[in-house]
Amino acid sequence: MSTLTHLFAKNRSWATRLTDAEPDFFTKLAHQQTPDYLWIGCSDSRVPANEIVDLLPGELFVHRNVANLVIHSDMNCLSVLQYAIEVLKVKHVIVCGHYGCGGIKAAVDGRPHGLIDNWLRHVWDIYLRNKEALDLIGDHDERLDRLCELNVRRQVLNVGNTTIVHDAWGRGQPLTLHGWIYSVADGLLKDLGLSMSAEDAGFDA
Repeated sequence: MSTLTHLFAKNRSWATRLTDAEPDFFTKLAHQQTPDYLWIGCSDSRVPANEIVDLLPGELFVHRNVANLVIHSDMNCLSVLQYAIEVLKVKHVIVCGHYGCGGIKAAVDGRPHGLIDNWLRHVWDIYLRNKEALDLIGDHDERLDRLCELNVRRQVLNVGNTTIVHDAWGRGQPLTLHGWIYSVADGLLKDLGLSMSAEDAGFDA
């Protein structure tokens, strides 16, 4: 039986580096997490949320799934969203997609993939709503990149349409939603200009 000892060694090395830099880091972390941000991102192993924005443990609350979807029947995602907003009092919810997303590609490649096709149907619906504009993009990779961006936009709107966010805005809680996308090719984030706050949704500030 393999015990993956190399990962335990890496864990010890990582913990040592943090405590060398700040001896009471884990002592403080054990007592409280106070992140200002909730990150809703893709499960892709090339898109590690904390590392991309250079934040330490405790500074970023994270939910990840294939293609960074926010679906109103997904109790997992909604539970994370509610806990982040109502308990942790995060000030920002970031939906971050990434170019070259395998989930986006699988949603539109016309081949069956099994169970996940039910999940990715949400991406296919986004494609159908934007098919005319997307079909004008001649380059296949550019067309997929644009669909990745459109998917982020839809998910930001989905977050903004939840009762959780509406309740927060209704009680005057400071909360802003953001739509970003990440390039695996160069490691850089791009702001898609999709920020939403209470004022944008018609709530009094």
